[in-house]
Amino acid sequence: MDNDIIVKVDNLGICFNLAKERVDSLKEYFLKFTKGSLHFEEFWALKNVSIEIKRGDFYGLVGINGSGKSTLLKTIAGVFKPTEGKVTVNGTIAPLIELGAGFDMDLTARENIYLNGAVLGFSKKFMDDHFQDIVDFSELHDFLDVPLKNYSSGMVARIAFAIATVTDPDILIADEVLSVGDYAFQEKCEKRMEQLLANGTTVIFVSHSTEQVKRLCNKATWLEHGKIIMTGDAETVCDAYSQRY
Repeated sequence: MDNDIIVKVDNLGICFNLAKERVDSLKEYFLKFTKGSLHFEEFWALKNVSIEIKRGDFYGLVGINGSGKSTLLKTIAGVFKPTEGKVTVNGTIAPLIELGAGFDMDLTARENIYLNGAVLGFSKKFMDDHFQDIVDFSELHDFLDVPLKNYSSGMVARIAFAIATVTDPDILIADEVLSVGDYAFQEKCEKRMEQLLANGTTVIFVSHSTEQVKRLCNKATWLEHGKIIMTGDAETVCDAYSQRY
């Protein structure tokens, strides 16, 4: 694999088995399952997907809901295993995929900073050393001892983004992370991502805003029904996508 390529997705397919009939309870599900009377149909969330992402790319993914963008990100992050094909990643990943993943909503923000840091593989000493940086970036000084269940989605996003970007990961995966929160914080996140890029981080970015993708990304892929429609420079791909929708 070329040393410049940090993520290589080769002929990737992801298949989910969906239950064909409605099951009203877990008990009914297990009864049908043990009798062999539960029928599934295959749903290919991704099919024949191949992309190469180079070190230092700010790589955008565009497509309508259900096109396979989040499934692709989760497969790159190692959450899903390929049904067919292969994904090769050369480096550490900081994933910002599902808002609140790795958090316990009953715990306070202070407790969740340490919990999420541990999930991402950071030591307690590292979190002690960077705790103030995370709080300063998230701007949630007055809410540190409030349970996360009382936070808005924008406030949760602030903490998640601050923790994931407290180091310079090789790859930052950001799924709709700028779709919540106020405009000023979105600008702050964009600046942080540009700093990471300057320090050598590769960013893989999903957004419903083609203008945002055009402004931030150098490359992009357009997905539809789990298949690639187009890959190229971000402006060309986004313009073609915008003309379709």
